[in-house]
Amino acid sequence: MAVPKNKVSKSKTNSRFANWKLSAPNLVECPNCHEMVKDHHACPKCGYYKGEQVIDVQKAEKK
Repeated sequence: MAVPKNKVSKSKTNSRFANWKLSAPNLVECPNCHEMVKDHHACPKCGYYKGEQVIDVQKAEKK
């Protein structure tokens, strides 16, 4: 079992967690409908991904 030899100060302990920052999600513009969507995701508004329709949005809304 690991046991520390010396006390770790509050500043040393707190500095370990100082760089845990949240980052804003990377949003790109959908080339089809110009809506802002997440990178590498199908557009929830029009259903297109990389120029191809992968989700039929009208059928998905009915379900």
